[in-house]
Parts: sequence; C-alpha cells; structure tokens
Amino acid sequence: MIDVNVGANGQLAYDPPSVQAMAGDIVRFHFNPKNHTVTQSAFDPPCVPLAAGGFKSGFVPVQAGTDPLPVQEFTVPDNGGAPLWFYCGQTAHCGQGMVFAINAPQDPDPHSFNAFKALAIARNGTAASTTTAPPTSTTTTSASDNYTTPPPPKWTEATKTITWNGQTYTTTYTSYDGTPDPTPAVTPQEHRIVVGAEGQLVYSPANITAQINDTVVFEFHPKNHTVTQSSFSTPCEGLPNGFKSGFKPVDATVTDNFPTFSIKITDTAPIWGYCGQVGHCQKGMVFAINAVESGPNNFAAFQQLAQ
Repeated sequence: MIDVNVGANGQLAYDPPSVQAMAGDIVRFHFNPKNHTVTQSAFDPPCVPLAAGGFKSGFVPVQAGTDPLPVQEFTVPDNGGAPLWFYCGQTAHCGQGMVFAINAPQDPDPHSFNAFKALAIARNGTAASTTTAPPTSTTTTSASDNYTTPPPPKWTEATKTITWNGQTYTTTYTSYDGTPDPTPAVTPQEHRIVVGAEGQLVYSPANITAQINDTVVFEFHPKNHTVTQSSFSTPCEGLPNGFKSGFKPVDATVTDNFPTFSIKITDTAPIWGYCGQVGHCQKGMVFAINAVESGPNNFAAFQQLAQ
C-alpha cells in the first residue's frame, strides 16, 4: 500500500510526487481540503486526460477540518513497469506543476518525473505547443469544460502630474493596461455591495467601477462571509498585505443595520476579492473593482478561474 497526499497543507502538490510500484500495488490518494482530482494523462501532453481507459477520480471537494480525509485507490496495472502519469484537473493546477508519476525514470532521462513536471509548467496546462516558449494564453481541462486561462496581468508603476480642483500635484500610481488616469472623482461616491444577497453565494453587484477617493461599502447579509483581497491569477488566496474584513456572522433574523466593511479607492488598477468561507470562492463568490472588461483579465475570467 502506497499513500499519497493530494493538496496537503494547501499546496498544489502530490506528496510524494513520484513513487515506484509493482503490478498489483495499491496507491491510496488522500484528498486534503480544497478541490482536486487525480487524472491520468500521457507524458506529452501532461495536462490532458487520456482519451480512453485512464484513471479519473473526479473532483473531490474537501472542507477544512474534515477527518478522516476522503480516499480513492488506484491499482497499478501489469504494464511491464512502464511509467504512469497523472495531474490535477482543477483549473490552472497542472500548469503550476501539480502532477504525479508512478515508475518514472530517474534524471537525466528525458522522461523523468522532473521532465514531466517541467513540461506541464512550460506548457502552462496546454494540450500542445508548437514552440519551446510558453504560450501567451493557456488551456486547461476543468470540471465544466475546456477553458482558456488568460495570461497573468501585467502592470508597472507610473508617475503623472494631475491638475484637479484647482491644484496641481504629482502622483505615483499603478499603470495597468486599459485603466484610466489616476484622476480623483470630482465628487467622491459611495458604492454599496451586498455580501450574500438573498442568501446566495454572491456579491451584488459583483463587478463595479469606482474612481480614486470613492468609497466601497460591503454590507454583510445573513450567513457568515468575508471580504478578502486576492489577485487575478490566484482568486481564492488572500494577498499578504491585502485588505481582509474577517468573518462577519449575521443571524437570519437580522433585517436592517447590517454590519459593514469599507475600503477607499486610492488607485485605478483592478481590485480582486473573494469570500474566505470554506468552499464559497470555488462556487464563484468573488468580486472585482475596476476590472478591465475589454481585455482577457476581465471579471468573467476571474470568476471562472476561481471555480
């Protein structure tokens, strides 16, 4: 019996990532919190399921604190000791190196486990590549359908002289392709977003535009949600220095004077966020402020990445 942890400690990894086994041995996959798969592939392409006959665990969502962890078993076939290759089918996980192998040759063999992992990362989850350079966009097999993952967003710091309200000053801001100049609102506005509107796992509205000096007020409705800042590429992981409301439990009997959490807009770059309650982000409970809808890093793409 060979035990392998899937996504232990929140990592996008199988532990151990590669094992040696005999025909008839049983590999027990222990699924840790979050939502992963064990899906059999070929060495190339590394992030695409075998056309027929390959092992598929399906998605196994696991809440934090689950004990015992769910387990699925794989019996090693009598294939003469040939390598077997696997990956996680969750969106973008394979492209980040979440792969596994049985009986992979050792380095420096070109079909070693490290070569398999490097190929998955280089392809960034795509089925095929016509060049040695990583593609500008990626394709991953997800729970719902084949999905094209946008490239990571790019931004730089820029300095601009602003004339506003009779004053001229110089400001440094995040220059992001498609965002407006960092000119404050003539009259600052308050934007209100309902968290968990009508008992649903949603922010309402989930995608807004706000100017510098505007305030965004999050109003928490019944259940227990959070407002947690993340990044486009990792929708369900909090930024180390991002804003966090913490959990805001609200009783079902509350009908007014809802608790709130506010942020002030200081930049025109997109702001991404999610609910930190177990499983909510993965069900699409995310929001965006100033997402650039004309480009690939739009709100719909962000929400798809979360699911």
